[in-house]
Amino acid sequence: MGMAGVAHCLFGSVLRHDPADPSWPGRDRFLLSAGHASLLLYIQLFLTGYGLTIEDVAHTRMAGSPTPGHPELGHTPGVEMSTGPLGQGVATAVGLALAARRDEAMFGAGTGLFDPTIWVLAGDGCLTEGVSAEASSLAGTQGLDNLVLIWDDNRVTIDGPTSEAFSEDVRARYRAYGWRVIDVDDFLDLDEITGALAEAKIRTGRPTLLAVRSVIGWPSPGHQGRSSAHAGAFGQDDVREICKTLGFAPDAGLADLLPGEIVDHCRKCLDRGVQMHLEWDERLVAWRKANPALAAARDALQAGKIDLSPLDAIDIVAPLATRITSGAVLRSLSDDSQYAPLWGGSADLSGSTNTALSGQVVSSERPDGQQIRFGIREHAMVAMASGIALHGLWRPYVSGYLVFSDYARGAIRLAALMKLPVIYIFTHDSVAVGEDGPTHQPVEQIASLRLVPGLDVVRPGDARETVAAWRRILANPERPTALILSRQTVPVLPPGDDDEVARGGYVLWQSGDDPDPVVLIGSGSEVAVALEAGRVLAGEGHTVRVVSMPCVSWFEAQPAQYRDAVLPPEARRRVVVEAARTAPWYKYAGLDGAVVGVDDFGESAPGEMMLERFGITPGHVVEVARRIGSVAAATV
Repeated sequence: MGMAGVAHCLFGSVLRHDPADPSWPGRDRFLLSAGHASLLLYIQLFLTGYGLTIEDVAHTRMAGSPTPGHPELGHTPGVEMSTGPLGQGVATAVGLALAARRDEAMFGAGTGLFDPTIWVLAGDGCLTEGVSAEASSLAGTQGLDNLVLIWDDNRVTIDGPTSEAFSEDVRARYRAYGWRVIDVDDFLDLDEITGALAEAKIRTGRPTLLAVRSVIGWPSPGHQGRSSAHAGAFGQDDVREICKTLGFAPDAGLADLLPGEIVDHCRKCLDRGVQMHLEWDERLVAWRKANPALAAARDALQAGKIDLSPLDAIDIVAPLATRITSGAVLRSLSDDSQYAPLWGGSADLSGSTNTALSGQVVSSERPDGQQIRFGIREHAMVAMASGIALHGLWRPYVSGYLVFSDYARGAIRLAALMKLPVIYIFTHDSVAVGEDGPTHQPVEQIASLRLVPGLDVVRPGDARETVAAWRRILANPERPTALILSRQTVPVLPPGDDDEVARGGYVLWQSGDDPDPVVLIGSGSEVAVALEAGRVLAGEGHTVRVVSMPCVSWFEAQPAQYRDAVLPPEARRRVVVEAARTAPWYKYAGLDGAVVGVDDFGESAPGEMMLERFGITPGHVVEVARRIGSVAAATV
């Protein structure tokens, strides 16, 4: 309620948008980081003509309504991203601003055609969250002057006044980040607000913090300026007093509050949007005529066309760490291409994650740079990748150590919710990390990531599987992917088919034709362990099937007939081996099977010693396989 004037001025006079075409490429972007204030956005979408009805607004938070409790991408026209977890919108807006600036630098040819302003509205809660601080720091370093952060400075949070937990000078902090700060002292002065918003759009080489001193819950006599304004019903008596304060009858209904002339006035945004859209289209036609090569290159990126033929030249027959092969894939698609379809970077670990490229680093002087230095900011990095994905031209990738994926979990979950095709490259995937010790040795992270709905977790077993996995990922931009890669060298597996890898699980090797074989299932670097154990068991006269399972979600998406062909239901003597938590694998091991894995923290010691300690060895797998015929529900 306190920011209604700001929203009205922004949507009605300053924001570049066309309500009749919410996906118009020439629009500004508005992200509501303070997603709990969803009604603020929905009311503007209704008033300015995005297709919502007043009944939709009235039925917010109800099943089937296009106005859910927090904004959701793809659910409501005009909503640019799913928000609610505080601070995420701020960080995502930074990534979106980076991508928009790069788009203009690479393709705009000085026209400003692809140069929107990225607006994000945040509250005290957003600016208290660390992810917004991480991203704002980088935005200042990058000089993102196409970014405006509107801060609802109402000094109240759910538990009480911000002074009890958030007493810093936010304006001084943002100036220290390298931002320009503009103040709005009167949140009811529409002329002051409109002037400040217009000033904020002016490019100065710095991002802008627009600080609005507001009163939460204004003009409620019982709740304004209080924590109670954050949630819950105000009560009918309070609503009556609000109506009186605003000049309406105490018992005014929705129709009284929104007479036709008011709606008609706000709907002038439709004419304004159509005119801006037509002018932009004319400029686009002129740009295409003057820059045919740029237009063709941008169209190819927009269509998601990726030439995968360079992958054919990558060595897949040498023993390599899978991070090394992944790096070769990335460079083959990026180093020699001015208009590479992939764009991203790492959290200060490009050498270790093998994501370093030969091109320029992104900066305010080189906005078209090929690689982004995110700094040690895993959470902001992943949220910013969502912003790049929302922009739409590039397939974003970000990288870091697997164990630190925990820092980024909130942003990963939100990307999965939005079905954004971000690629997370996580290396150093197990206790085989070695001497860095338990703080750097992931144990539970793989299982945890597999629990995220809509996130594909891919753990290839060698160079061939790594290249095949990349092919599958790049050919299917429907959802995010976590690519889990080894630090240590892994052996070359038997030749196979890329299509089998793309199915998520397949029969890698088998001895004999017994319909009830011992089945060894491996993932990632442990596929080689399962294969060596299988060959030992075969030498003892057992019929053995070794199954590689690079991606459980891909496998589970296959028809039941295929899954049963790979893992016959009657074949109950199964051993799964993965250097990670064992519990999730019992779905495939069954009550008669066993799982060889890691259910405790490691220690600082060479990687091979750590694997030996936890029994991630062919010899131990052989011992377990010998036992499972007589010991049910073995836990190893």
